[in-house]
Amino acid sequence: MKLHDLSPAKGSRRARKRIGRGPGSGTGKTAGKGHKGQKSRSGYSRRLGFEGGQMPLIRRVPKRGFTNIFRKEVAVVNLRDLADFEAEVTPEALVERGLVRRGYPVKILGDGEIETALVVKAHKFSRAAREKIEAAGGSCEELGQ
Repeated sequence: MKLHDLSPAKGSRRARKRIGRGPGSGTGKTAGKGHKGQKSRSGYSRRLGFEGGQMPLIRRVPKRGFTNIFRKEVAVVNLRDLADFEAEVTPEALVERGLVRRGYPVKILGDGEIETALVVKAHKFSRAAREKIEAAGGSCEELGQ
């Protein structure tokens, strides 16, 4: 076998459909576009959400609410998630265990109980979380944002 003998496998390639090339081609006259109407014209592309002139859904449904541009997203961790830590809890350790995503400030919330004395380093603490950590003999260190 030589390089010039190579060809695609039988049936793996198909000739492109030649549209609008007479009645013998099977797609002559209207070229598979049906009869008349906007969609049969050249250059047709409908606007996104266009419903044929009917009032579109996006305009029928009332507007509600707003987007607060000053919103700060934080990753929240509950105390029950810190139960299996030994001594120190840092945002990096939380990322390693898959409890939070990298790049977000961490806030510790007070849901759950904690028995071990932990040094917890986070950007924010809820009042309940701070009380429970300190009651267990641990401490809370706030990191700068």
